[in-house]
Amino acid sequence: MDLHGTVREHYRHVYAEIDRMSGDDLYSRAEALASTYLAQGVTFDHAGEERPFPLDIVPRVVGSDEWDIISPGVAQRVRTLEAFLADVYGSQRCVTDGLVPRRLIASSQYYYRQVAGVEPANGVRVHVGGIDLVRDQHGIWRVLEDNVRVPSGVSYVLSNRRAMSQMFPEMFGAMGIRPVLEYSRRLRSALAKSAPEGVDDPTIVVLTPGVYNSAYYEHSLLARTMGVELVEGRDLETVNGRVYMRTTAGRRRVDVIYRRVDDDYLDPVQFRPDSALGAPGLVNAARQGNVTIANAIGNGVADDKLIYTYMPELTRYYLEEEPILPNVDTWRLEEPAAREEVLDRLHELVVKPVDGAGGKGVLIGPKASAAELAAAKDQISADPRGWIAQPVVQLSTVPTLTEDGLEPRHVDLRPFAINDGDDVWVLPGGLTRVALERGQLIVNSSQGGGSKDTWVLGGVRDRTPRQAPEAKVEFGGMHAVPQTAHPEDVVAGQQQQQQQQQQQREDGGASC
Repeated sequence: MDLHGTVREHYRHVYAEIDRMSGDDLYSRAEALASTYLAQGVTFDHAGEERPFPLDIVPRVVGSDEWDIISPGVAQRVRTLEAFLADVYGSQRCVTDGLVPRRLIASSQYYYRQVAGVEPANGVRVHVGGIDLVRDQHGIWRVLEDNVRVPSGVSYVLSNRRAMSQMFPEMFGAMGIRPVLEYSRRLRSALAKSAPEGVDDPTIVVLTPGVYNSAYYEHSLLARTMGVELVEGRDLETVNGRVYMRTTAGRRRVDVIYRRVDDDYLDPVQFRPDSALGAPGLVNAARQGNVTIANAIGNGVADDKLIYTYMPELTRYYLEEEPILPNVDTWRLEEPAAREEVLDRLHELVVKPVDGAGGKGVLIGPKASAAELAAAKDQISADPRGWIAQPVVQLSTVPTLTEDGLEPRHVDLRPFAINDGDDVWVLPGGLTRVALERGQLIVNSSQGGGSKDTWVLGGVRDRTPRQAPEAKVEFGGMHAVPQTAHPEDVVAGQQQQQQQQQQQREDGGASC
């Protein structure tokens, strides 16, 4: 509802549907959604425990007028990040021209000199981008952070849509909700276009850390819906600068690797020598132009929250355009004046680590204890480059089903963008994450958050009551890979596959 208590126009159908339902009906439908997700294995990692991913029964609705701002804004953001990464791993014009300090790039833990000068086949480094947005108390959509390393969560978008279209088929026909299930086709097409030069029918694989990774459901779903092989590091080998996949019919050359393994674990020759999640020689094969790794190694330098503060200037610099989506106001704590102001106002601000993920390490000043504020001041003073500060943004809320009935809960939105080198396509919707605790502002699943299906209006309306087409698409119910597939490697494999998961927990949990 708006400030006057009137139901917003694009929520009218949702309001009417829920208003006619009893509390028992709402809870029974919510239980049906939860049991469906548990059966399908749609889970996430929370405090080291795998849990069914919470899907709230009340959708988040985005009007076509709002989407006409969000979609081009996200596409513009991805193009800027793409240009920045090409520059950083190339001539570094932005440094020479004095836009970005050299020390900022050199001190980023995600800047990898090993891939400097590597040119992607079609110039794309950000094949998939996840841009986190919030709608503030003034109704303005703002970018909260960028995710162009290995952005996760799209499987929840697809699964949420399938479940909700089965639960409310009539509303899908009446409201003209834009479909999301073309994502896999779009992704496969973009990956095919990124294949090495001269390869007309590329072999594409999805590289997963393995069945013990918390995002394995997503890896298997994407491989299945794209119609490509799902592989682990031990399934790959490099020979004479080319990458091959081991199959029962012998070796088969691999042209594009959509990797869901973090940089440090991809190539034990270049990065962590104890990793068994990747394959030796991948970096050299990419440098020679014989394989494309998507997303590109080293993209994390663009995720650095200090780089985030330069994005408005970088948009003007590379694209000669004004930013469509503004940032949240941010203080760079390595600047003495900004640091002094923030330390004086720490009790009223939000402080974040520049390389954090999953909500880990975030301090919300108004809710922090005196001891926590004192510890934060010491950390900032000892390592000012490692932190940024922002005002507390009053995130928009959406009614959410709780034990006490429907209550407002804070939400954000992660639209996913696919870049094929010619165009940036933005999935109409994205992952709405919701903080399930009352008053909580951190929405990440690793901090106990859930999700909502995101309905973007503006599709063709069909008022005929029928089963929504999206409900008929079969991609759920992924079965666990039996451990007997590699009996001699079960114990060692589990330990290796959990390496990356443990690192993610230390860094703040999965990016979702």
